[in-house]
Amino acid sequence: MPFYTRGDVTIHYEEVGSGFPLLVTPGGGLNSIMSNWPRQVFNAMEVFKDDFRCITMDQRNGNGGESTGPVQVNDPWGAFADDQLGLMDHLGIHEFFFMGYCIGGPFALKLIERAPERLPAAVLCQPVGHSSKTPDAMYDMGRETWGPELCSRRPDLTMEIVEQYLHNLYRIQPDFMYSVSRDFARSCQTPLLVMPDDTPAHSLEAAMDLVDLAPNCEVTEYPWKESPDIFAKTITQVRDFLMSHQPAGAAR
Repeated sequence: MPFYTRGDVTIHYEEVGSGFPLLVTPGGGLNSIMSNWPRQVFNAMEVFKDDFRCITMDQRNGNGGESTGPVQVNDPWGAFADDQLGLMDHLGIHEFFFMGYCIGGPFALKLIERAPERLPAAVLCQPVGHSSKTPDAMYDMGRETWGPELCSRRPDLTMEIVEQYLHNLYRIQPDFMYSVSRDFARSCQTPLLVMPDDTPAHSLEAAMDLVDLAPNCEVTEYPWKESPDIFAKTITQVRDFLMSHQPAGAAR
């Protein structure tokens, strides 16, 4: 599996299949890494490899992964977007679909905010977001699991730095999808497909707020993953949604 390096950031990535590019990130919060794919609700790299050129990556500083870089306290969501767009630039890809699991929901929206002309459509699978019942679920997960392990490997980091980083990720805009505002969601013209979940971190509340706010947002049936029939129909819905938004002349 190859790497690309840009300045002080190194990204470990993998690709499979052919067709229009689909950048897809697994769940796991700040430990969003490629080795998580077997534990996801479904492995998009396998499911869609016959339809798209599927690309995935370890997010920077995910424990157990091989992507590294600074802990960007001042613009944490922007740093992830820089890594993702930088990987696409490295591969010579301008336009691409994005499908993000879990923390990939906020990734998708930040990417669209940064470079709307590059994303014809995006899928948010079990997206994280603010829940009024469990408002600190993501912050606590980072402080209790991700942060201490990262600090044990990085003598340049302290838990004080980690806590400021987590604050800027999850508490600056705490009432929605973390990476963008509700005003941005209202103005977002990019076609979106939301696959809701309902856990302390995967906020059904935030997911459905996005569905209500974004003008070109669709939603799958919910719940969708428990019934084999509904699950299969939902996978077909995702494939059809992406296929329908391929730019004219793109590989099919």
